[in-house]
Parts: sequence; structure tokens; C-alpha cells
Amino acid sequence: MSDIIKLLPDSVANQIAAGEVIQRPASVIKELVENSVDAGATDIRIFIKDAGRTLIQVVDNGKGMSPTDARMAFERHATSKIKSAADLFDLHTMGFRGEALPSICAISQIEMRTRTADSPIGTRLLINATKVEKQEVTSCDQGTNIMVKNLFFNVPARRKFLKSDNVELSNIMREFERLALVNNSVRMSIDTGSRTIDLKPGSFRQRIEDIWKNSLDTHLIPIEVDTALIKISGYISRPEYARRRNPLQYLIVNGRNMRHPYFHKAVVGCYESLIAPDTQPCYFLKFEVNPDSIDVNIHPTKNEIKFEYEQDIWPILQAAVKAALGKFGAVPSIDFTVDVVPVAPLGKGKEPVQPSIDYPSDYNPFAGTPYSSQKNYQQNNFGKSGKATSNWDTLYADFMRGAGEKGESGSGSLINNKNLEDEKGPQQGVIDGFKNNDTPENICLQFADRYIVTTSRDGLLIIDQRRAHIKILFEEFYTRIKGEEHATQGMMFPDSLIIDPSQQNALDEILPELLKIGFRIEYESENRWSITGVPSFATSLDARDVVMRMIERVDDAAQNYGKEGNATDQLISKMALVMAQSAAINYGRKLSSTEMESLVTRLFSLQDPSYTPSGHKIFHLLETSTFLSLFK
Repeated sequence: MSDIIKLLPDSVANQIAAGEVIQRPASVIKELVENSVDAGATDIRIFIKDAGRTLIQVVDNGKGMSPTDARMAFERHATSKIKSAADLFDLHTMGFRGEALPSICAISQIEMRTRTADSPIGTRLLINATKVEKQEVTSCDQGTNIMVKNLFFNVPARRKFLKSDNVELSNIMREFERLALVNNSVRMSIDTGSRTIDLKPGSFRQRIEDIWKNSLDTHLIPIEVDTALIKISGYISRPEYARRRNPLQYLIVNGRNMRHPYFHKAVVGCYESLIAPDTQPCYFLKFEVNPDSIDVNIHPTKNEIKFEYEQDIWPILQAAVKAALGKFGAVPSIDFTVDVVPVAPLGKGKEPVQPSIDYPSDYNPFAGTPYSSQKNYQQNNFGKSGKATSNWDTLYADFMRGAGEKGESGSGSLINNKNLEDEKGPQQGVIDGFKNNDTPENICLQFADRYIVTTSRDGLLIIDQRRAHIKILFEEFYTRIKGEEHATQGMMFPDSLIIDPSQQNALDEILPELLKIGFRIEYESENRWSITGVPSFATSLDARDVVMRMIERVDDAAQNYGKEGNATDQLISKMALVMAQSAAINYGRKLSSTEMESLVTRLFSLQDPSYTPSGHKIFHLLETSTFLSLFK
């Protein structure tokens, strides 16, 4: 039998390594900028063309390279940063693996100019997919100027799966923010062709304010703790600034960005009773530890770090965050020593006047339900007696007819029925069992303020109330968005929208579609926008929440949500889902019997009521036989 194991050529090995190290244009910028920082650069400039597909150029004023070093830098596992395995536990540089430059040149065309301070001339190097085509002397400034052209030109599958220019630019800006935050003593600028950001050297806080402008300046609380094990410094946000969307959370260890769920949990846990459950605090924390107590050689991207004293650092970090929150008055407190609240004097001859409230003589605050009175039920055509109709088909017909005649739902109604179109009747299977229920009257009960429990011919139906509402609203919004352009309803009090630099390109991506369906968004200054109008068919939406959710969705992989179609259909599906999620009822809301009945009726009138657009199960059928077996 002949030998079958062969040594891979260097070009193939480098392309395999590039799959781990270089995932998108932002990865190239990370590796090149970190090399510039390691070279002692104090001024780093980045130029982008076509979101990095055509050109990524990084220019620095570092120490540069000799002609031999310039050639060796692109050899695999060639590095000046470590010499032995022991050096891995005493790292003071960003790079050390010797894989980044070989990986980049394996999937692109590179032109580099570099010169050291003691050399009168520099070196120009041309490389095409690991093949050195030319090396010659040239005139250039001290430092390194490296241009990465036609990224993934020889890996068409990887190039094909790059996202749109706006999405890739968003990732580039996010990477730039991380790099600029860590290296606040270095001047850093980026030019994407459409916009330019120039950050001057400054303190850590100044760099935070320069990147995120005036959205953070008054909300930062400083942290400073120094122990024999670790030194922690930086800033956390006040509880009132906790973000529901896109929290700014950065952990930096010895000048290196890292992801660490364990320490993230320690910080977030300090805010547990201070912020809403669906929000996250912002934090910018720097750790300084002994290099031999951490291991950064976990992954080629070097973003994952293991700590030798992880368990010991946890209480130090928690104590530092809690102390900062308490010291700067971010934790609410009650003074039990004060018995009487002082009142300002009224003045001579003035007597306090008891306020009076006008109210009807027959007013009873306990007469109605939490969301609708019996009178409102009657106005909504749920029945003359105010009691919901027991037949689901009749209830559904009355519900829709009432919405059409009134033009709006009753006070506190669960669903805004304005402008709703007729929907198709119930389907087969479980739905038939629901429709043809033999019991004299369907009764809906709410369980744990989260589920609706009702009966069907085949057993007991347990329905997730929020998922059901999301499905209903999604079908409505999808139909409307896919239609023609819609009118805009102006807002009396516009919503202010503060966009981070990394989110600007994502907003550019979705802005045309938002304008088409009826949103009106106007630019104010720097990173501030104003939402002055919403679609006329969805005036009850939280406009700011919808836009921020859509910005987040742009960065996600395209999803079809069960609908065949092109990228436009997928974008419409995403937009409809975001609007539905924003407008749908939340868990914990108590529903009246009529609200539950109308919600269930509308759900089972849909063509496919089983799953949400994102694939989550909406209801579960507990069959009669299964239920009876519980009592055997």
C-alpha cells in the first residue's frame, strides 16, 4: 500500500489558518493595528475602500522594518515578539503567534512600504497570495504603510458570504472602537470614504467621550481599586443609563480586549435590583495583572483569556463596582432618622388650603376590571350584557365587525384593531378541535401572568400570550409593509435617537425601508437623530425601540422566517418581526377574559398559528388521555 499522508503546501496551510484568524475585513484591521501598536506607533491612520473588499490601508509612524524583516514578517510563525515557550507567560505585546500577516497575504494582494529610523531609504514589497512578486528599495516615511487589496479574491466562497457594505462597515467601526478605546494614548483615525473619525491622544475617559460623544459624559462613575492580585480602573454607567439595546461593555486586560462571561456576570450582578430585568449596564474596565497569571494563547483571535486567580478576582471586582455605585449615590437609600419633612413657611397671615378633587358622586374605583370596564366591553360589541360570546367564530366575527365600525379598539384593549383587514378562518387539526369544541362554553384562564389556558376538543391548550401576540402582529405588519408606501403620522413629541459610530452604517442600511413604510427620521448633529413620524397604521409603536431593534438585526445573519424570497423579502420579514416584538404585550401583564378570548381567536384564525416567525412554539396541547392518566 502506497503512502497517502502528504505535507500540505505552505500556501494551502496559510489559507486554512486564515479561516480562523481572518473572518472579515474587520479582522484584518485588528491584526494590522495591533502590529502598529507593538511597533511603538503614536499615530495610526486607517483607510477603507468598498467596506474593505477593495482596500484596507494602515499607516503608522512606528519603528518600521529592515529589508530582511519585511520579507520574514510574511513567513508563517515568524515573529519578533517571543523567542521561547516561556515568553508566552510574560507577554507585553498584542501579537505573538506569527500567523496574522501570513494569513492575510494568503487571501489578498499586499503592497507594503516600510523604513526604520536609521535607514535613509525604505523597502517596497509586493505579494500576491503568498507569492512574493517584487522587493525593491523605495523612498518613504519612517514606519510602515501596508495596503491589503482585493480581500478573499482567491477564496470566492468566503468573499461570497461577506455581508453588505453597511454591515461590514458596522463591524469595522465596532473593531475600531475597541482598538481606539484600548490605545487611548495613540492618535487614531479612520476614513471609510463616506465619513472620517480622528481621535487625538488623551485620558481613558476622554477617549470614551470622544468615541461616543455626549451620550455618556454625564453618566460615568469612576472605579479605582489596587490590590496585590489585581488593579482595576475605569468607569461604569449609572443605573438610569442602563441600555435595553446595544450596551457598551468592555473588559481590557493588560491593554488587550477580552470576552469573559464570568467577570461580566460579576459586574451585571451588582445592578440586579437597580435596573429593569431587560436592560444592561455599560462598563469600561481595565484590569492590570501579572502576565504570568493569565493565558492568552487560547484562540487565534486572542480575545479569550484564562485567569489563574479567577475565583479570587470575582469578589474584588464586585466590591469595587458596589462601592462605586454607593459612593456616587447611584444606589437609592432611605433616611429613617427624619421624622418630619420640613415645609417652607407660607408667610404671615396665610393659612394652608386643603386641596379639593372633583369626582362623580357614584364613582367607585373598584367597580371595573384592570383594563376595561363593563361599559367598554359593551362598546366593543362583545355582547349586550358585557359578557364574551361563548362561540369562538361568533366572537371573532363580532370582534372584527366592532373594530371596523368603531375604527378603534376599546379603552385599554389588548390589540389595536385600527385598519385591520379580514383574516382567513380556522385551519385543520388542533384548530378544528378548537373550533368544534363540544363544551358549551370556552373559558380562558391566565396562568403565571404568562400563559392562557383554554379547552379544545382534543384536550387542554396552553398558549404563550406574548408569542401569540407577536405572531398576530407579525402577519399584519408583514402584509402592510410588503404593500405600497404608507402615510406618515407626525409625532407631537419627537423621539431622540443617539447612534453610536458603529451603528451609523447599520442605520444607513435600513433607512430607505424605514422611510418607505412611514417612519420619518431626521439628522440633527454628530450622532444624534430625531424620529418625527411613524407609520400611520402603527402609531402605538415605540418608535425608538423599533429603530434600535432593526439596527441590531442588520448585524445578524439573514433569516428567511419560513418565507421563500429574495433579500428584500427577508428584510421585510425582519422589519415586521421587530415591529411585532416591540408592540406585543409583555409577560407579567394581567389580561381580562375578553382580551384573552380575542387573542386566542385571532391566533387560530391564522394560516399557521403553531410557531412564531423566529421558530418558537406558541402553544402546547395537553391531550385528554394524558391529562386523565395523571389521576390514575
